[in-house]
Amino acid sequence: MPYLKKLSQSFYQKTILATLFIISVITLFGVVFSDVESKYMISVLFIFCLLLITALLYFINTQLKSYAEINRLNFEIQKLDFEIEKSKDATDQKSMYLANMSHEIRTPLNTVMGMLNMLNQTTLDADQKVQVDIAKYSSQHLLQLVNMILDNSKITEAPLKINLVTINLKNDFNRLFKIFEYQAAEKGLEFEYKFLTKESQKFLVLGDLAKIQQVLINLINNAIKFTHEGKISIIIDKSIDLDGHQIVTFYVKDTGIGMLGYEVKNLFEASKNIDLLKPRNYQGLGMGLLISKELVQLMGGDLNIESKQNEGTTFYFGLQLKKTLSLDGGKEIIEPLILNKFNVLIAEDNRMHQKVIKFLLEQLGADCTFAKNGYEAVQLFKLLDFDMVFMDIYMPNIDGYEATTTIKKSAKYIEKNTPIIGVSASAFSKDISNAKLAGIDDFLSKPLEISKLRELISKHILIS
Repeated sequence: MPYLKKLSQSFYQKTILATLFIISVITLFGVVFSDVESKYMISVLFIFCLLLITALLYFINTQLKSYAEINRLNFEIQKLDFEIEKSKDATDQKSMYLANMSHEIRTPLNTVMGMLNMLNQTTLDADQKVQVDIAKYSSQHLLQLVNMILDNSKITEAPLKINLVTINLKNDFNRLFKIFEYQAAEKGLEFEYKFLTKESQKFLVLGDLAKIQQVLINLINNAIKFTHEGKISIIIDKSIDLDGHQIVTFYVKDTGIGMLGYEVKNLFEASKNIDLLKPRNYQGLGMGLLISKELVQLMGGDLNIESKQNEGTTFYFGLQLKKTLSLDGGKEIIEPLILNKFNVLIAEDNRMHQKVIKFLLEQLGADCTFAKNGYEAVQLFKLLDFDMVFMDIYMPNIDGYEATTTIKKSAKYIEKNTPIIGVSASAFSKDISNAKLAGIDDFLSKPLEISKLRELISKHILIS
């Protein structure tokens, strides 16, 4: 440590100087004492010299303490260096163990998958072919889980990179969902998945397929685990085009045990400490959920959650993916509902969803203004004139219910009676009843469909 070495040298220099100064003072005192006859002056000089000596001794003592502290810090630094090296060795051993484990699992798994492929090429009846397909899908799923374990271990070691590949959303995810369809059936659950798209627009997108699949695997596994009756619904909404990109939103909905409000709020923090999840039996969420959130953020999105106790949970995230190949030059043109623009206030805290609703509403003739939380929505409503308000239910600070109640008490609302539409990814029965209590005029469930938007705008703007 150059700084500590320099500090140590400075200490020795100050000690030598202090010693010389003491000698000089004592010599001066002897000279003065011999020349001065007044006892009073002698006493004053003597006291003065004692004070100087005391000050110098204090200075030396302070320097000695500093030197001792430097030695202690040096020892602590050496100790920390040793612990860092020890941690690095442990990390290297962990990586080696995971690599070996991966090899040991992959080797027999590849054999299993190869034999299943060979078996699939033989003469099989319909039932046998279905059974082979299930085994094949399950083997591929197991291979994905092995890859997921390795990728998860890398998150703490080094920043992950985006590996862009060409994705056919329907073809690439159909097989993945087929695996979970069988898992849900074994538990007696209904399982459905659908793709929302415009038939006139068929093209591929660029994205990190492995990471998207990893997130969906985590979310669907949790949905099946915490749902004991009802159904699991997967929706991939790829109906929004935006400047050469495709906004794709993934929804995983279940009718499971759900969560309380404070549990939802602290869920990702609690995932770091599994003990925090034990009171409501959420141990199974664990690190998978936290890793899913980090992966979605890495890909430029944000993982959202809406949940109601004993009604279910919805996880959803949106990604902006670049289009790579258009198989159809036709493009659906949607005429605005009215020739004149109408003004819409949109309270939505998620930037990706802001892009989605803006795209849809502008096609219907809307001029959009955004608020990122309930408080901003209330303030903007007071300042500007709007023909309609779209109010997201789940927002930070002030949620959609409270913001709606506040707006409806304002003088401007009493005068104009502006229609307010509640928006949520989960149309839980409690959400709808709370929306009615807050005075919300209508309710929309994400993913938003342009036909439903057109119907609502016609109902509240053109007719009213």
